Amino acid sequence: MPHRSRRSRSRWAALGLGLFCSITAVAQTSDAGAGLNDPSAIRVLLAADLETTLSSQMNGTLGELHADLGQQVAKGALLAQMNCSEAQARARVAEAQLKMATQNLQAKQSMRKLDAVGDLEVDTAKTDMQKAAGERSLAVTQRGYCSVRAPFSARIVKIYVKPYQTLAAGTPMFDLVSDGNLKIRLNVPSNLMQQLKPGMSLKVRIHETGKTYAAHISAVNGRVDAVAQTIELEARFDEPQPELIAGMSGIALLPAPANE
Repeated sequence: MPHRSRRSRSRWAALGLGLFCSITAVAQTSDAGAGLNDPSAIRVLLAADLETTLSSQMNGTLGELHADLGQQVAKGALLAQMNCSEAQARARVAEAQLKMATQNLQAKQSMRKLDAVGDLEVDTAKTDMQKAAGERSLAVTQRGYCSVRAPFSARIVKIYVKPYQTLAAGTPMFDLVSDGNLKIRLNVPSNLMQQLKPGMSLKVRIHETGKTYAAHISAVNGRVDAVAQTIELEARFDEPQPELIAGMSGIALLPAPANE
């Protein structure tokens, strides 16, 4: 009996120790996430420097796409190619018309030296050549719409179209966000305005990574939201953070006021 009693007490002691460790771990986890779940915390949202939607600039049919969702692309990279047979034909016609108008002007100028034509004929030929040059420029510009290229170094976050799809001018094709340093957007109570200055340091805890990052205020809005009594700020990370992407969120940890 004494041996059983000692074994029983040992089992209860071990169980109690295990329960205590579990409660401690849960408490520590709760403390770590308390700030992120606090309804009064100052929320932040990560945003890209540049965001845009690329749309088709012409009516036509797509060929194969040269970009995938989530892909990083360099400035000027080809994302899609339209079927350009018609646009290329118009450019060739415009080139031929310009060549013909140029030859006609040269002939008129030669004839004018011989007094075979008057100044009016020469001026008319010159106007025809200028018109043909403008039409060629227009045709070349429209031919350039066949290639859809990235306007800046970016990441593709949405693709609206499919290969070989027929599009109308203005149809959305790709959503792009720049892949450089991210902006941190936050709204803080307006009664903190006096202590918020560009360059002031702060910490940002990001929900998706669970990490805290050093940052600084880069801009303070010039107007207070009269309804919410908040003011909008922008901040920047002190160092590049390649693991972070636009759309992540978290909370801001502002330094205590100097008089506290």
